Parts: sequence; structure tokens; C-alpha cells
Amino acid sequence: MLFLNGIKAFEAAARTGSFAAAGLELSVSAAAVSRMVHLLEERLGVALFERKANRLVLTQAGRAYQSGLTPIFDALASLTAQVTAPSSVRVLTIGVGHTFAMRWLIPRLSEFRSEEPDIEVRFTTGGASVPFGEDWSCGIKLGTGDWPGLVAEPLFAGDLTPVCVPRLAGGLKRPADLKGPSLIRVAHSSEDWPIWLKAAGVARINARGPEFQFYGQALQAAADGLGIAMGIRPYIDDDLAAGRLVAPFDLSVPKGMRWYLLYRSFQTEQRDFAAFRRWIMRAASEPAARPRRIGRAGARN
Repeated sequence: MLFLNGIKAFEAAARTGSFAAAGLELSVSAAAVSRMVHLLEERLGVALFERKANRLVLTQAGRAYQSGLTPIFDALASLTAQVTAPSSVRVLTIGVGHTFAMRWLIPRLSEFRSEEPDIEVRFTTGGASVPFGEDWSCGIKLGTGDWPGLVAEPLFAGDLTPVCVPRLAGGLKRPADLKGPSLIRVAHSSEDWPIWLKAAGVARINARGPEFQFYGQALQAAADGLGIAMGIRPYIDDDLAAGRLVAPFDLSVPKGMRWYLLYRSFQTEQRDFAAFRRWIMRAASEPAARPRRIGRAGARN
């Protein structure tokens, strides 16, 4: 049998970064969390953490285990909530990545709520590497449109363009002015900068700036003036419209993938999903606000 207490303890410690924080979340002591994780490691026969003096570091096995466990626990919580909800409650569960939710969906969700106030919307982990959950009403993913067994309707093109704060944009007259150490990177999308730089005719520049795990972190770093991030639609739309970020160049390059609304074919018969589908397709079709640009917007050197 699976050692569920140990698995819960490990997942919480991996996500929070410490036994103490995990203990607070699980209402047990840090020592109890440490002991349960140690027992789990013994049962699995692999080390999940490297225990440093003041921090925990996930091993390769630990990273792989945690990446799969967190969405499982999210799905279990969502499924439990649906099962225990009163029959009068209308629930829509959306599998969506954190960055898409924070940078596009949540800022617009009040519009859907005003149209459908009786539908309770719940989010669950739904990044690109997470399989479509059995409890999901629908999902939103970036990809090529190939998800066997699911209907995939396109929402946005994943176009790429560099973005930064106005202060930095003033010094960028042409793509050749970009410097490798100032180009912020996203770990899981290392191809973004090479794609855009090649299209701009400056493929000799290599992005060597700070690297972040997610687009949301990279774009926040750009908004804080740390450097120039590669923006991808629709993550950058609101920041460009508000002037928090600017696009120094006119050149926008397709990433080769699109954002899709994913669902099972039978979902179209369910009125709550049908209402959400109508709303999000309409919202996605609305043109992005015209971004503010700084200086001469050259596409090539």
C-alpha cells in the first residue's frame, strides 16, 4: 500500500521548501514531517531530498515525484469538493496553468461571473505537462492542437515579442542593441529567444540573462526592470495596454504553438460548460489593446 502520510508530507515539503512550512500546513511538527519523508524514502528506496544546512534541495527523483504529485492532490481536492457540494451548486472546474490564470483569465473572470453568477468556477493545476484531469470540465493549454480523445479549439496564437520597462526600451533602437546578459530566459522555453533573434536577423546574440521557471516570473522580473523578457501572447496584453511594459520592436514572431480550449465532446451538452465556452471564445476574439511603444521600432539591424 502507498504510504499516503509520507507522500503528503513530501509533497508539502517540496512545494513549500521546508519541513517547518509543511508542518504548519499539515498541522504537525517539522520533526514529524521529516520523519515521514525519511520513512517514504526508505520505502521507495530513493533519496527525494538533499538536506543542506539551512534548506532542502530536491534530487532528480524528488523533482520528478513532486511534479506529478501536486496536480494529483489538486485534482483530488477538486473532485472531493464536487462530490460533497450541495446538488444546487453549479461547479465548473478548469485545468489551467498558474501564469495563464493570473495574467489573463482571472482579470477577466468577473465578466463571466456577471453573466453567469450561479456558476462556481474552480481552478486546478493544468500546465503543459499535466494530463487532462478526469474531474475537469475543460482545460486551457499551449500546444500544437494534438490531444487524442479531446476537442481542441484555438484561442490565441502564441506570438513572441520582447518586452521591458520604458526606461530600458529607450536605449533599444534596433534589435542589434540587445545584449545577451540582459535577456531574461524561461527554463522550459529556451527556444523563444533564438526564434525571435533569428527572425530579427541577429542570431549571433545569445540570451544569457537570469533564468526563471515560468513565464509569469520572467515577466515580473522584466516589470521590475531586471532586463528584457520574451513576451508571449496573451500574457503580455494587459501590461502592454497599461504601459507597465512596452514592446521596443514591431517584430512579432509565431512560436509555432497556440493556446487551446480543451474538453471532451460530451461536455457541449452541459449548460455550464457551454456558457463558459461561449464566453471565453468571445473574450479571446477581442483584439488586444494597442500597446505603447518607445523609440524607433526596428525589426532588423
